[in-house]
Amino acid sequence: MYALISFFQKNRFITFVVFALILSWGLIVSPLDWAPRFWPSSPVAVDAIPDIGENQQIIFTAWPGRSPQDIDDQITFPLTSALMGVPGVKSVRSSSMLGVSNIYVIFEDGVEFYWSRSRLLEKLNALPANLLPEGVKPTLGPDATALGQIFWYTLEGRDTLGNLTGGWDLHELRSVQDYYVKYALSAAEGVAEVASVGGHVKEYHIDVDPLAMKAYKVSLSDVMKAVKNSNRDVGAKTIEVNNVEYLIRGLGYIKSLSDLENAYVKHNAENPIRIKDVAKVSLGPATRRGILDKEGAEVVGGVVVARYGANPMQVIENVKSKVAEIAPGLPRKTLVDGTLSQLTLVPFYDRSELIGETIATLDEALSLEILITILVIIVMVMNLRASLLISSLLPIAVLMVFIAMKYANVEANIVALSGIAIAIGTMVDLGIILSENMLRHMDIDKGKSKLSTVIFEATKEVTPAILTAVSTTIISFIPVFAMEAAEGKLFRPLAFTKTFALVAAVVVTLFLLPAAAQLLFGIKNKMQRGLYVLFGLVGIAALFFGFFWAGGTLIALSLTQLLLPFIGRFTQHSEKL
Repeated sequence: MYALISFFQKNRFITFVVFALILSWGLIVSPLDWAPRFWPSSPVAVDAIPDIGENQQIIFTAWPGRSPQDIDDQITFPLTSALMGVPGVKSVRSSSMLGVSNIYVIFEDGVEFYWSRSRLLEKLNALPANLLPEGVKPTLGPDATALGQIFWYTLEGRDTLGNLTGGWDLHELRSVQDYYVKYALSAAEGVAEVASVGGHVKEYHIDVDPLAMKAYKVSLSDVMKAVKNSNRDVGAKTIEVNNVEYLIRGLGYIKSLSDLENAYVKHNAENPIRIKDVAKVSLGPATRRGILDKEGAEVVGGVVVARYGANPMQVIENVKSKVAEIAPGLPRKTLVDGTLSQLTLVPFYDRSELIGETIATLDEALSLEILITILVIIVMVMNLRASLLISSLLPIAVLMVFIAMKYANVEANIVALSGIAIAIGTMVDLGIILSENMLRHMDIDKGKSKLSTVIFEATKEVTPAILTAVSTTIISFIPVFAMEAAEGKLFRPLAFTKTFALVAAVVVTLFLLPAAAQLLFGIKNKMQRGLYVLFGLVGIAALFFGFFWAGGTLIALSLTQLLLPFIGRFTQHSEKL
């Protein structure tokens, strides 16, 4: 340890280059808006609150038209029993509804998210052939957590001034959502799923006439078979005409009501029987189980779900970029009154606002805490060079914490950043202890020894005490690291960031401050005056930008330091008289 301290103190150029690189790196990964606009940015994942939900995966199985009891007996129970044997499973919960089975597989907290998904997929693919009813296939839910819903929106018709116009049917809006907006937003980086909500899913309805079916001797299975056969393309071989080979295809996909009405069912003695002879064909909405309401009106919209591990703030920015890209291509039409109505994507839940307000509050709190700490240091130490030395520790150590958070996958949220705020007092103590010991050694030595030797001895003297104090604090957080379930997910980020902050403060205190102290305390008297003038100018700038307490304190202290020599001479002259 002492050899490293001596190395960094003697090789000041290397020391300052290393910490300049750390400073630049910290600005790149900083979740707070501290870097200049031209600076590259790859910030720590940012969210408002930590995700304390269970480590779970959802398996969805649809069996339309079946009762909840049938769903439970033939799908939910067999699947639940089979999934209990998957490695790492803690519990399996389920719910059975009309036509739908939902199974929630809860894994142990230590099980990796995507590893659990792969184990479930293996299990689902290896199910016995007769375990589930024919044609029923379970599907795995999106790779997202309970806090994955980050962006909700509606599709609304608006005029050129942005006023709501209406004029769009719910089935039109749902079709645009399902076949245009949904696919476009799903392509945004970090999006796991875009789920459609509200409106009517348009489908063909065939209302059979029992009397007509009886008269034509047509069964319901004949109608179903006719619909199935008439809605498919078929391929044949090829023919050669004039030495050119042509592919033969039969085009049969339904594109209109007439295509379905004229579908062939069977042939009687006189004429072919078509679907329109035994049934009425129309367009209508699919059966639905809920609606999306906005201010009392039924609307159509969607919810964007962020992928597990993605940066929610970045995903929202990607979604907004995609929204701006597709906005000009959304349908428009002229209403009866001549108003041009353009479909517009209108967000009504955007978590970036909550995240921005949370981070801004913490940013302000951290900045004010650092500023107040610096002012207290300046007032109490009454030495501008020592104050500058101590104050430089805080921003550098905080940026080092951001680097550690980035590569330890600790999300920046209100709990994690609070750990930094809690640790600031201890971080400052380390700088104060070292600086005061340096000043004491310099007063005792009175210039007899080399400044580098005095600073090294002062650092060497307090290093064991600093390491012991920080180690004691870190060890005291071991019970927090040992927490499990929701409590662990809530408080472990705070323990991590506070530990990162203390370790970063030790690194800066022992390796940077001695080299910086040798540079600052080696300044000659004339250069000292220039330094005090610089502090005064910084104070004036602070006053200009509205930081009155900070500016006034800096100006007062710089004037005090500049006038001290003249006060001393005046006092000596008065004593002689």
